[in-house]
Amino acid sequence: MKRVVSVSLGSSSRDHRFETIVLGQPISIERIGTDGDTKRAKELLEELDGKVDALGLGGTDLYLRAGDRKYLIRQTATLVKNIRKTPFVDGGGLKASWERWLITDYLPKEKGISFRGRRVVLVSSVDRYGMAEAFTEAGAEVIFGDLIFGLGIPIALRSLGAVQVLAALLLPGLSRLPIRFLYPTGKKQEEITPKHHRYFAWAEVLAGDFHLIRRYMPDDLRGRVILTQTITKEDVEQLRRRGVWMLITDGPDMGGRSFATNVLQGVIVAVTGRRPDDLSTDEYLQTALEAGFLPRVEELNPSAAPAWAKREQVAV
Repeated sequence: MKRVVSVSLGSSSRDHRFETIVLGQPISIERIGTDGDTKRAKELLEELDGKVDALGLGGTDLYLRAGDRKYLIRQTATLVKNIRKTPFVDGGGLKASWERWLITDYLPKEKGISFRGRRVVLVSSVDRYGMAEAFTEAGAEVIFGDLIFGLGIPIALRSLGAVQVLAALLLPGLSRLPIRFLYPTGKKQEEITPKHHRYFAWAEVLAGDFHLIRRYMPDDLRGRVILTQTITKEDVEQLRRRGVWMLITDGPDMGGRSFATNVLQGVIVAVTGRRPDDLSTDEYLQTALEAGFLPRVEELNPSAAPAWAKREQVAV
């Protein structure tokens, strides 16, 4: 049996293991949280090196991206520098192709969900720049929330050009900071502190990393669409109670939860037997489709469907 393990800097309360068959091959998929303990994460990654078919790292990225430029997160690089035998992934290889296809192709054509003219808040774009480009290409009115949700600075970025300029100015310095300053890790992933209310109120669609959405979400999200990943059963119930109309996740429901993109990329690497860098973005997409990794699209509160959804006759 193939084995894929994602070591996460997130809370161990979100751990999950799932066995399935992918492209005719049995595979075990596991997420192990280290509660923000970077030393433990590094030790675990090195302990598993050579013993599993693919290793992922959650709760951080290896690179942040804007346009054609990418910025190495120094502490992440330190965590994975001794992985020498097992292919390592952070999800970047799949985000660029899969999330673009989801937004510009699958949802409008198969589900009748067009983002043209929709008000979208993408909580962070430098960790999923392909999604930022896709929403722009789809004709959405987008607020890129990197400064708001990442740094607590209430300045809305409204163009990819603005994101690229700010990234060039800030990321060389920010990428040198410890991961905990860039992203909620450990127990912080369990905290909900409502904040940034005006942006939640403005948005018709909230997209991007779920931990950033969850950390600041208000009690009332009636009629919203959440497009994200890394969702547990408990998360779904929290969104349902807040009146969210529709939940869309990057990947399928796997035993009651949706894994992060680093896990899905790890599965593709494991079943193909190829190194991550040897797979093109198109090959990642095609393999994901062949494996049946269709996104999860679920109406949590059908009665909360907004007027625009009723006009477009959304199919779930």
